[in-house]
Amino acid sequence: MTLGNVRYSRLVPCDEACAKLLAKRTLTNLYNERPAWLDLAHQRLDQAVSAAYGWPKDLPDEEIMERLLALNLERAGSSTARPSHAP
Repeated sequence: MTLGNVRYSRLVPCDEACAKLLAKRTLTNLYNERPAWLDLAHQRLDQAVSAAYGWPKDLPDEEIMERLLALNLERAGSSTARPSHAP
């Protein structure tokens, strides 16, 4: 094995019933079901990101987006410019 050539084994169903179950194993279904371990992982990630930015843990989504936009504009060298929505 060389760097960048990681291969993961593929699940191959042993029969049609297993194939139907495997077809339901998608990211969309996982996020729709939102198991406790996934919700906890997202909470921990959100807390780590907030800590990395030095922000309070309980900021509403709208304020997070405003702060991220301000950071983006600052890093782009223009703290007053607004992003264009033109194609």
